[in-house]
Amino acid sequence: MIEFSVKECFFDRAAVKNATDRATLSVLSKIGAYIRQAARSSIRSRKAISKPGSPPSSHEGSLKRLIFFSYDPAARSVVIGPVPLHGVAEAPPLLEFGGTARRVRRGKARTVNYRPRPFMAPAMQQELPKLPSMWANSVRA
Repeated sequence: MIEFSVKECFFDRAAVKNATDRATLSVLSKIGAYIRQAARSSIRSRKAISKPGSPPSSHEGSLKRLIFFSYDPAARSVVIGPVPLHGVAEAPPLLEFGGTARRVRRGKARTVNYRPRPFMAPAMQQELPKLPSMWANSVRA
């Protein structure tokens, strides 16, 4: 005789939720690390100014060092990008998207136009094809 329990036919909701939460944390942390590394690798250390449309040059190395990622459990997402440094919070967005900024040098103020030198969006586009394979078989009870 075969014994059968109705309870065995249903998912344990808590176990499934915990498994998907662990998988989400793991996969998004991995993709965050990959995108961060791709962005850091695209920024070349050199004295010359990069051409508009290509990733920026790193003259002192601070931009590369300030790219981080963090998993946000409330939103179940990952945030990747440079953090502001000593009052130059507008520098990374100006590099990524271009725009204008007001600069004061030797008491004279002037408006400077920046042409985009994207580094985060290309890094994400480069690493996104890896995402589906990371999700494959990632949820385990």
